Amino acid sequence: MRAYNFCAGPAALPTAVLEKAQAEMLDWHGKGLSIMEMSHRSKDYVAVAEKAEADLRKLMNIPENYKVLFLQGGASLQFSAIPLNLLGKNDKADYIHTGIWSEKALKEAQRYGDIHVVNAGIQIDGKHAISAQSEWDLSADAAYVHYADNETIGGLQFASIPETDKPLVCDYSSSILSAPLDVSKFGLIYAGAQKNIGPAGLTLVIIREDLLDQAKPEIPSILKYSDQAKNGSMVNTPSTYAWYLSGLVFEWLLENGGVDAMHQTNLEKAKLLYGYIDSSDFYANPIVEANRSIMNVPFTLANADLEKQFLQEAEANHLLNLAGHRSVGGMRASIYNAVPLEGVQALVNFMDDFAKRNG
Repeated sequence: MRAYNFCAGPAALPTAVLEKAQAEMLDWHGKGLSIMEMSHRSKDYVAVAEKAEADLRKLMNIPENYKVLFLQGGASLQFSAIPLNLLGKNDKADYIHTGIWSEKALKEAQRYGDIHVVNAGIQIDGKHAISAQSEWDLSADAAYVHYADNETIGGLQFASIPETDKPLVCDYSSSILSAPLDVSKFGLIYAGAQKNIGPAGLTLVIIREDLLDQAKPEIPSILKYSDQAKNGSMVNTPSTYAWYLSGLVFEWLLENGGVDAMHQTNLEKAKLLYGYIDSSDFYANPIVEANRSIMNVPFTLANADLEKQFLQEAEANHLLNLAGHRSVGGMRASIYNAVPLEGVQALVNFMDDFAKRNG
């Protein structure tokens, strides 16, 4: 049987997608070879790539004046690629700091420009939160404003999109496709694939066309968005199989009601899990309600000495990858699109049983 996988990434993929990929593994559409053996420049593969982009554009209502790039290197490479692409004419940028991933992004950006850090992570009654925008000291002359919508490790998410007249740049790695999003509010959106898009090895960049001429002259061509846009994301050989699998995920999303339907299910899953945690004296969540992630739910046990036992018993009950990130400890359930509501219900049932036996 397939277990329920709560891994933060690489994360669960829809079973239907895996079954389709399995059926097509040895002989893709009667061609006598696997798609991973196919030339990325062949007519057949280019059609697969183009359909994946078209389906993503439909899912996210991406305006025509945005380029969609299917790149490599993870979101972590974009931490460098973004300032190299956007600080060529103005080397100043604002970075909103709310946790580990936004900090990694700003530290890379500091190699390439004058980075103003806005510390927006705060504590309210002992819980983590994001301060109101009215308390931020945003610059008047920044080339762009960067933030991470959802801190995967901390489980801290912005309650709304920041307002600014500067190009807004956002790391959406762990929340893309989980809820409707107005792409037109952004200059650039980027996301590692291995959470809600597909397998590891692919990174999405959605960039407004007017920002394609802002690159620093010393930027490597492989990182230059304008070069990738002109070449269909194929300046070099792309991650063809990850691109294909992501396309299957986009098809699955469209067949199941699109992002609006996913969002409603995600809200149900989050309400179920947070509701149980809040009703229990045995478990606790460290985030204020307004900034709780609907994708990554960290929680602690009243007795930390029981953590190892909790994880062992959870795995025996086919509930996998619930350990918190090594930097923060505790537990974390990542409940991305591919994790079904019944999986979250199974987790809550186990948590309740464990608490009754050990509380």
